[in-house]
Amino acid sequence: MEFTAPDFNIFYVLPVTIVSLWGILVMIADMIYPREKQGFMPTFAAIGLILAVAANLLIWGVSDATFTSVSGNSMLIIDKYVHYLNFIFLGTGLLTVLISSSYLIDEEITESTEFYMLLLFSVAGMMLMGMANDLILIFISLELLSIPLYVMCGIARPDQKSEESAMKYFLLGAFASGFLVFGIALLYGSTGSTSLPVVAANFDGALSMAGLALFLVGLAFKVGAVPFHMWTPDVYQGAPTVVTAFMSVGAKVGGFAAMIRFFTLAVPESAASVWVLPVAVIAAITMLLGNIVAISQSTMKRVLAYSSIAHGGYILMAVAAIPDSAEAVSGALTYMMAYMFTNIGAFAIVMLVENQTDGETTIEDYKGLAKNNFVVALVLAYFMFSLIGMPLTGGFIGKFVVFKAAIDANLVWLTVLGVIASAISAYYYLRVVFYMFMHDGEATAASVRPIQAAIAIALVGTAAIGFTPGPWIDFAQDAVMIAAEVLFAG
Repeated sequence: MEFTAPDFNIFYVLPVTIVSLWGILVMIADMIYPREKQGFMPTFAAIGLILAVAANLLIWGVSDATFTSVSGNSMLIIDKYVHYLNFIFLGTGLLTVLISSSYLIDEEITESTEFYMLLLFSVAGMMLMGMANDLILIFISLELLSIPLYVMCGIARPDQKSEESAMKYFLLGAFASGFLVFGIALLYGSTGSTSLPVVAANFDGALSMAGLALFLVGLAFKVGAVPFHMWTPDVYQGAPTVVTAFMSVGAKVGGFAAMIRFFTLAVPESAASVWVLPVAVIAAITMLLGNIVAISQSTMKRVLAYSSIAHGGYILMAVAAIPDSAEAVSGALTYMMAYMFTNIGAFAIVMLVENQTDGETTIEDYKGLAKNNFVVALVLAYFMFSLIGMPLTGGFIGKFVVFKAAIDANLVWLTVLGVIASAISAYYYLRVVFYMFMHDGEATAASVRPIQAAIAIALVGTAAIGFTPGPWIDFAQDAVMIAAEVLFAG
């Protein structure tokens, strides 16, 4: 084997480096400043994320492979796909910081500084998921993403629901990681490498297919795909709402970032006939089950939990279309951007309503919200319309491009099931709207400036994608233009 000198380019990984170092700075600040003088932490964390956004803009357009080992295999890929995903991850982090500052105080969560440290480290893991060009790095990134989330779910201690949420997520997450590691071991055993392009070049036989299947199981758990979704409703319900909002977007998009990279780089086209149908079937079951079970839920967090499962199924449609549709990856990226704005906006309004109740809200707790807070009710209705996929919303554009990719890939049956699943979802989303506008009640929403600012940003993002879809679709399509020398680096 020919060996080359290692290549390390820190400039290419500047955004994730800033986020990681900022997490360390937050940890140091926690040790220096007493608890009562740590009120600057939300602003400090936000500054770090904004600097990372600036760094991401600075390296936009770079297409290269870096952190090359002595064997010549690159660990990281830097391209517009990475830069696009970084905007989603950093945007999710910034919106979460906005909605968390007052929430942590209201819920008397004393470990607020630890919350921001964990959030930054988790965002760093998400960013690495999209950059990873090696199976080992995918696993490390997944753990960096997940371990902070385990702690964040239980950060409301001694709340038993929060502690139970953390324990369930940790145990099932460890179980799923076992599948992922076993899959990596089989792929390494059959191909002789953990580098994605080398795996693709040597992918062959039953051992490789078994590794692919186990690897897919590990990532399917992270994105909440059926039948690996069991953890989602209980964890989402028990975790603090701000954590649920963060993980419902960040963890899901992070899982799909690695999954798309894996299927485009590590699996040859000759294997498409084997894996496409199982992924399409999982997507269909995930969409249908998530939406059907959501109908019977009474609390908003469980409704949005099953909604999140269903939306994972829509993105899986695009994954199944990757081998036969040139727009599959850009469709998934567009969907994930729209989902970020819509879902965090919906959760932020849920937090405002929870602030005026004794905690967790049921759907009936939204009766009369339009009478008492018309603007809030109207905005929540718009987010519900977007989650359904109605025209002039970001959700509609996301579903349109995903369904189009599935049709281009001759997955018409899957597209039909996606339309049926969307029609089913209209029942429980519109039920919330019906209660807000057509019932008398005492529902009201708190007036919290940072959360209202996050809602305004989410609303603008959702509406911008819905009313002016062209630039957003072009942006996503541009993000998947990866140079051949990068794809096959090593």
